[in-house]
Amino acid sequence: MPSPEAKRAPRSVRRRPGARRTARREAIFGFAMIGLAMLFVTVFTFLPIVASLGLSFFDWDVISPPKFAGLANYQRFFTDQPVLQSFAVTICMALAIVVLQLSLGLFLAVLVNQRTSKFGRTFFRTTFYLPLLASTAAVSIFMGYLFDAKFGAINYYLGLVGIPPVPWLTSPLGAQITIVLIVVWQQVGFTFVLFVSALMAVPVDVLEAASIDGAGPLRTLLRIKIPLISPTILFAAVIAMINAMQLFDQPYIMTKGGPGSATTTATISMYQTGFQNLQFGYSSAIAIVLLLLILAITGIQFLASRKLVFYQ
Repeated sequence: MPSPEAKRAPRSVRRRPGARRTARREAIFGFAMIGLAMLFVTVFTFLPIVASLGLSFFDWDVISPPKFAGLANYQRFFTDQPVLQSFAVTICMALAIVVLQLSLGLFLAVLVNQRTSKFGRTFFRTTFYLPLLASTAAVSIFMGYLFDAKFGAINYYLGLVGIPPVPWLTSPLGAQITIVLIVVWQQVGFTFVLFVSALMAVPVDVLEAASIDGAGPLRTLLRIKIPLISPTILFAAVIAMINAMQLFDQPYIMTKGGPGSATTTATISMYQTGFQNLQFGYSSAIAIVLLLLILAITGIQFLASRKLVFYQ
């Protein structure tokens, strides 16, 4: 029989032991999920980086035992003109991809957010996001046939209106522009979804106050909406730059890095050095330099965000 004091105690107090057990189970489950995620990151991210860093100090062709080379691979990197050119190509294409992806994604998001209903926003978010779900290899193969200079459908229809064939993938500049446009087309849905969600979260009372003060649509966008969604823009810019700096599938499948070396990115150069020339130590050094470059660019983006990003 419970005591009179227990009967008079609040129900929350009487249920405290069960609540503690529930909280303990939830805490154990949470730590287990965090541990699983950390294990995944350690096995598939941290350990490969450490292994690549260690391998970059050796000469290894898989066949013979590794030979310690010290900093020779890094010294070779700074004198290897084809590899340096591949990094320059990567940076130029990455900048073009990020600028186009962010600007086009923001433009589409503003249009959809202002001009469509809730159903319309859902429809367009699904439509623009679908290319991102497709296999990059499959999209690259399809686009390679579509932009073929001789047999491609695009040049065929251009010929019907009297336009001569365009060397989409057979000229250096044409190949770079084509690959940039294809990457932007496939990736813009990600930034579009982010920007639509961010614009929908802008406080209505702030927009109403701006309207009362006489701010037009363009001024509202530049002075209110973009500053309020600037953290989302920073996130999208960082993710887009990291992905663009690792560009591999589209140029490798569509042009094999050509014509010449016009679309040979850093990852293609790393692949050719390691898996074609069997210079895995030097390939690892290229990978470490690319990692450091990505970290440096990301750091610059965060430093710039101190003055450009507004946190509510």
